Parts: sequence; C-alpha cells; structure tokens
Amino acid sequence: TSLMIERKLAEFGVEVKVVSASPGPVITRYEIEPAVGVKGNQIVNLSKDLARNLSVISIRVVEAIPGKHTMGLEIPNVKRQIVRLSEILGSTAYHDSTSPLTVTLGKDIAGNPVVADLGKMPHLLVAGTTGSGKSVGVNAMILSLIYKSDPSAVRMIMVDPKMLELSIYEGIPHLLAPVVTDMKQAAAALNWCVGEMERRYKLLSAVGVRNLASYNQKVRDAKKAGSPLTHPFSLTPDNPEPLETLPMIVVMIDELADLMMVVGKKVEELIARLAQKARAAGIHLILATQRPSVDVITGLIKANIPTRIAFQVSSKIDSRTILDQMGAEALLGQGDMLYLPPGTGLPQRVHGAFVSDAEVHRVVDYLKALGEPDYIEGMLDAPEEGGDGGTEFGEAAEADPLYDQAVAYVLKTRRASISSVQRQLRIGYNRAARMIEDMERAGLVSSMQSNGNREVLAPGGDA
Repeated sequence: TSLMIERKLAEFGVEVKVVSASPGPVITRYEIEPAVGVKGNQIVNLSKDLARNLSVISIRVVEAIPGKHTMGLEIPNVKRQIVRLSEILGSTAYHDSTSPLTVTLGKDIAGNPVVADLGKMPHLLVAGTTGSGKSVGVNAMILSLIYKSDPSAVRMIMVDPKMLELSIYEGIPHLLAPVVTDMKQAAAALNWCVGEMERRYKLLSAVGVRNLASYNQKVRDAKKAGSPLTHPFSLTPDNPEPLETLPMIVVMIDELADLMMVVGKKVEELIARLAQKARAAGIHLILATQRPSVDVITGLIKANIPTRIAFQVSSKIDSRTILDQMGAEALLGQGDMLYLPPGTGLPQRVHGAFVSDAEVHRVVDYLKALGEPDYIEGMLDAPEEGGDGGTEFGEAAEADPLYDQAVAYVLKTRRASISSVQRQLRIGYNRAARMIEDMERAGLVSSMQSNGNREVLAPGGDA
C-alpha cells in the first residue's frame, strides 16, 4: 500500500515519501513526507481521488502530526476489530485514574485505551448523525462512571427525549430523579441544577474552599478529627446539623435538539449558566445531539463547553460546527470519533468502545439488586404559573405600574383592544397583550369572540 500511495500521488504530480505505517484496530496511519515545495493543501484536495484509487471508503488527511514533520494518511482496514468496553475497563489507564469521574472513550489509532476525566473537561458536547455510534458511546461513558464510583460520590440526572436510550437505567441507585422523558420536566430539572449550584456556592464560600473536592476533603478530615463541621445556614442555628460530603452531579441530555425545539431559549440560558459556573460546584454536563447545526449548538453553549466529541457527520459544515475544523465527515461510523481534549486544538482519533444492550441490562439488574434509588422530591415539578418561573405571565401584568391605568381606560372607553391600550399608554404590544389577558383572567373583559373583539364585562362606574 505504501508504494501504491506514492505511485498514485505521483500520478497527480505530487511527490511524497511514505516514512512509516502504524496499524490499529480500525485504521492504519501512514506517515508521509511531502517533497520540497509540495503544499499540504494539495494532498488534502486529492484525498477523494486517492480514496477512489485505493478503493477505500474515505481517507482522512492529518495535516500536522504533533511533534513530527510528517503528514498522516488514515486509511481504513479491510476488516475492523471490535473494541470492547471490558478491555478498557480492565486496562491500567482506567485503574490508575483516581478521579471518580473517569470516562472511557475507546482506543486510539495505535490500539491504546483512551480514558478521560470529566472533572477536568468540565463539560462535554457529543454530536453525530443517526447510526454513528453516539448512543453506544454515551452508554459506555455512563457504565464507566458507574464502575468507577458509588452513588455517594457521583449522582446522575438523565434527560432522554427519545424515551429509549437512557430509560434502561431507570431505578439504579446513582440517579437523583427518575429518567426524564417529558421536556417540561427537563427544564425543571435544569432549573433545580442551577438552584443547587447556587446553594453549593454559598456553602463552599461559607466553609472557605474553592471547589467541591476540597470541600469533601475538609468535611472528611473534620469528621476524622472528631470535630465535624456544622451547617452555616442551618434552620436551627442553636443546634446546627453536621455537614455531609456532597456528591458530584452529572447531567446527561441525550437529544439536545429536541429539548431546544420544545423549550428553547429558557433551556439555552440554563445550560449556558451551568456550563459557565457549575464546574467548581461539582456539576458536569454531557450533551449529545444528532443535529450539529448552529441553532442547536448555539454560540453561547459552544463557548462554554470546550471539550467536544464528533462522531461521523454528514458534511464539512457540521464538522466545523462541532470541532471548529473539518475532518469528522471522513470518519467511518460505528463508534469512530474525533475527541477534542480541553486546551488543545488538535483532535485525537478514537475508536469508541462497544457495549451491547444485554451487557447494559446485566449491569443495571445488578445495581438494582444492590439498593434503591434515593430520589429528590419535587425536583421535576415545573414551577407554577405566577410562581417562581411564571413571573413573565402570571404576576407581571398586575404588578405592572400601568395596569390600573389600562383598566381605567378600558372601562371608560368600553373597548378592550390591545392596540388601543398600546396607543393610549404608549407601550409595546407584548406588554399591552399581557394586561388584556390579565383583565380577562380577572373577569373584567370577555375572551376573544369570533369577530376578534372582546366585550367589557365590568360596569363602567368601577373605575
């Protein structure tokens, strides 16, 4: 193959020399040294022609290999090996990692296990088309977290709009709430996370530590010394309860696009807030999406989540959206991914570990036998209208300083139209519409009739 690569590129007028070849489980990387005066771009542009001449599906060209003066051609093997999760969970890399948030990704191109620490990431964005192995990759991450740490150290919130992927984990002791399949509840769960983050920050600053790991260490040391720390914000200040260690929280959202469609702007703000601040409070996000377009992975979310994983995507534009560079469109599918570690601009090619459904079920059944999940009550209850999250609709109009003037105007003119209120009070359409809707709720005006008008029900002298 090396000679063939040299010959085929020479046919296109590009002179290269193959320096070495390193075979791996799925692909073989050939390192090539371009001749003097050959630009890297020329080889990138010829990748499709070269793939056709070598009769392979696709070739990924690596323009710069870190620490070497060669370029890389990644050519798929005729027969690919299956990378099993058990091999990676049994590897020394996984065992030597001390972090409770160790996630396994798979094997790199040379066949070495790749293990990452979610605590250092601190959040992860996963994208890839249907059938690219995304859900299997997320399953492998969940299982590696479960294997590494018990429920006292790591708890999870799973949001699964598809209702199929993550719902098999229903009932394991690591969950903070039942697997969320309703999108309105998902917004409530994220809202709870933001509240929990604020609460933890207050606690950490009161104890005088900078992150959750130091806090837990301090609590454990104090217990060992026989003088446990007491709660600074206790409801019974005379007899405050002792502080307990807090678990890390991992929030998994399996289909971000669906969540954005249903709940939209609100969720984007919550995710952005968590991504900006939740790291020190021990809350980490794993977001997966099938549609890596700009309306799903918005700039706000992208700026705050530095670690990305791209499975196979359909176009260069999608690859750019996730990784800020091309390359993910030339992947092979079935768990083949590019992993962009935090703090580097060079993606690493990883072949994801495979987990069968039967294996997941066995693990889940074993965990269910060990203990019951300890759910937090009321976490998924959406805030009531007019309550915490409903100020935009419920209270806003009545609390509006111009509301009384609007009522007086409507009773005087006996015309309950939004535009007339708008003109009279010189306010925006939305504000006027809210006032009229509130009058309807209060029984001052009727609901809209078939001709679009409203009737004023209250007598005129009320004003």
